[in-house]
Formats: sequence, C-alpha cells, structure tokens
Amino acid sequence: METKQWELKWMAWELTEACNLRCVHCRSSSEIDAPEGKFTFEKSKAFLDGVASFASPVIVLSGGEPLMRKDIFDIARYGTDKGLRMAMATNGLLVTDEICEKIKSSGIRIVSMSLDGPNAAVHDDFRGAEGAFDGMVRAAALFNKHGIKFIVNSSFTKRNQPYIAETYKKAKELGAHAWYMFLIVPTGRGEEIMAELVSKEDYEDILNWHYEMERNEDGILVRPTCAPQYYRIWHEKSKADGKSQERRSLSFSTGGGKGCIAGQTICFVNAMGDVLPCSYFPEPAGNVFEKPLKEIWENSELFSELRDFKKYEGKCGVCRFIKVCGGCRARAYAVTGSHLAEEPFCDYRPAGAR
Repeated sequence: METKQWELKWMAWELTEACNLRCVHCRSSSEIDAPEGKFTFEKSKAFLDGVASFASPVIVLSGGEPLMRKDIFDIARYGTDKGLRMAMATNGLLVTDEICEKIKSSGIRIVSMSLDGPNAAVHDDFRGAEGAFDGMVRAAALFNKHGIKFIVNSSFTKRNQPYIAETYKKAKELGAHAWYMFLIVPTGRGEEIMAELVSKEDYEDILNWHYEMERNEDGILVRPTCAPQYYRIWHEKSKADGKSQERRSLSFSTGGGKGCIAGQTICFVNAMGDVLPCSYFPEPAGNVFEKPLKEIWENSELFSELRDFKKYEGKCGVCRFIKVCGGCRARAYAVTGSHLAEEPFCDYRPAGAR
C-alpha cells in the first residue's frame, strides 16, 4: 500500500456498550445492561474486510468491556487472518486462564488495562466498584503467566492526581510492557467531573515530571496520552539538555513524536457504527453502515478540518509547536463547542497570541 500522509494506523473499535464497571470518567457512560450495538458477527467480518482493503491499522477491540461479548475471539481471529494487528482493551475483571489461552489463539498481540491508583482505595473509588483493583492485579499476574504483553493506562483527575508517581511505580511492579498516563477529557460520564479536571498549572507540572521520569526510564515504555502539550515540553527540554530527540516507543504506538493525532492517524468506531476522530470526541465524521470507512477516512469534512492546521484558532493557530502538539481537539470541543478552538488546558503563551 502506498504510504499516505494521513494513513490510518490505529483504530479503537467498540464492540459492545455493556460493561461490568461504572467508572467516573467513562466516555461512553457504559452500564452492565447497555446494548451490544449494531455489529453482528457477519457485519463485523464485513467491516474488517473493508478496513483491510485500504489500510493495515492496529485494531483495539474495546467496549464497554469486550470480554462480555461471546464472539469477541471469533472477531479477533478473523481480523488476524486478514493480516490486521489485533489488540484488546479490558478492565481485567473477567480474565481467567481460559481467557488468556483464547487471547493467544485468536492472535491478539497485546492487551491494555486500566490502573487509576496504586492501591484498592484509590482505584476502586475511580472505577466505581469494590474489587476492581484486585481484579486488575489478578489479570496482570495471569498475563505474565501466559506470556501476554500488556499496557497499563492510568487516567487522572484531581481525585487521584496525588498518586501519579505511585501509580507509575505500581504499573512497573505489575510487569506492564508500557505505561500511558491519560489526563482526562470531559466527555460521556466524564462531563460530570468538570470540576475535578487537573488545573492548567498542575497540568504543566505533571508533564514536566513525566519528562524527567521518561528521561531516566530504561525499562517500561512510557507516554502521556491526551496531553499533546507534552511534545512541546519534550522538544524544548531535550534541545536544552542536548539530548537526542529519538524516543523509545511501543511498536503499536502511532504518535511518532506528535501530540493530538485524532482523525490524522487514528479514529474510533463506536458500537452504532459512528466514526469519530478519537475515543473522546463525540461528533461523528460518518457512519460505516451508510458509507465505507475508506470514504469517511479520506473524504469527510471533519477529518479534513482536523488535518488543516491553518484553520486552528486562538493560541493554537499561532503556536510554532502546532505540528508537534496540535492541542487536544476533543478537549477543545468539550469546553468551547468548537474542535478548532485553542487547547483550553494549555498554559503556554506563544509569540503572537492575544
């Protein structure tokens, strides 16, 4: 396939809205009795045929909780046989030895789990269920036992912000292959926690902490996510430090040293078939039951606007770091109603900004 500037490299695919947890920040407001969605097994196969016809992305089978779907491993196996790189996002509570064997036999190459605190008190409060922490820790042990690589994603608001460093250390202790620090985007149930969002000032301090941590980390792979300002900090500091600007990254990583890549190299397809720029952006670019994904990816007005940095507004529009940062488009939309507005949680004042 000819390499294109806007090649689809990574896609999260929601195969059910049902979930056995009720997390405070959930972008889809999942519930235990939520519907599975429109992707029957036959429609799932047809969709994967369409994806494979024009791209070869990493496909993360997501939810809700994907393990609540009985045919999840049949779908994973079909994608694997099409030559697609299949992954899975789970909260870990339903993981067993049998599930691990199915993960391996279906060709799923890596799994991600969430850890939102270093202990049960913090994590379970964030996840809205007692026992969530113990379930995640048990799943990590099973993945290690079966030789399954896993990523730990950690989401932070003011309620668990004091535990960031401890959570990172816990992820290493559990044997994670990579640790991704998420700073919450207020969408879905996350809209209810606007007052809990990390402040702009603390945001900057946290990203500076991450830079120093990453600079000295030679084991677990690390990356801030939904925090595009980090790439401005990283470029500035690595240059000042006289350090090489090469960064270790996960082979499944898509950023390439860039911040917001929503609608540029990634997208999210929800259980109803809507194609969104990322998991936290609520406005669709189209629906795969009405148009092929290829057509939406290449021709939608929304994706075209996200790829045209000249249209970005406010500070982002005049910032010299626009091509390495871009500002979080989902966060801009959530706070202002415009996906082209400036990043509302960036404390940086570029030259020329009003």
